[in-house]
Amino acid sequence: MNMLHNKTFWIAAALVLLMAATRFNHFGSAMALPDASYAVFFLAGLYLGRVRGALALLALLLLEAVLVDFYAINFREISAYCVTSAYAFLVLAYGVLWFAGRWYAARHAVSGRGVLGLMMAAAVAGSAAFVIANVSFYLLAGYFEQMSVWQYVAGVSQYFVPYVAVTMFYVGLVFAAQVLVQFFSKPQQEIDAA
Repeated sequence: MNMLHNKTFWIAAALVLLMAATRFNHFGSAMALPDASYAVFFLAGLYLGRVRGALALLALLLLEAVLVDFYAINFREISAYCVTSAYAFLVLAYGVLWFAGRWYAARHAVSGRGVLGLMMAAAVAGSAAFVIANVSFYLLAGYFEQMSVWQYVAGVSQYFVPYVAVTMFYVGLVFAAQVLVQFFSKPQQEIDAA
């Protein structure tokens, strides 16, 4: 099959580009979109989790995340503060997002009810990834020996809603794009009947 006509190729390419373009700033700024990494892994599982080579694509996205971080730290002077022994647990956090998307794919429908389920799945998966990333960081980073669990939770809890909200924002945008694509790809007689 011609790669340029392959829907899987274009979805994968869009997700790779989205992560490459946004991974530099967690919450965005006047000059940068917020980090779409959580949404990218969830959406990759949702749309590509059952295609041939799906696990290779997951590995490619994980490698991309590491390479973008390497570039950001070494060439854009982004702090390496988060790159500790806990960094390896991002594989588990991103894996949870991927597999949650893959699980939800069988239930996914382009409808009002479908968007509610999709957003709930994205919120639960984003929450689980956030918890995995932050618990591992607390336990393994080596920065928090003098800080109690409750102090750490109080410190990172302010980031929970933005992480999950950004994930849901990107998932919602992709869902809206899917609705538009489906609408405009319908034959004219179906549109007239609606």
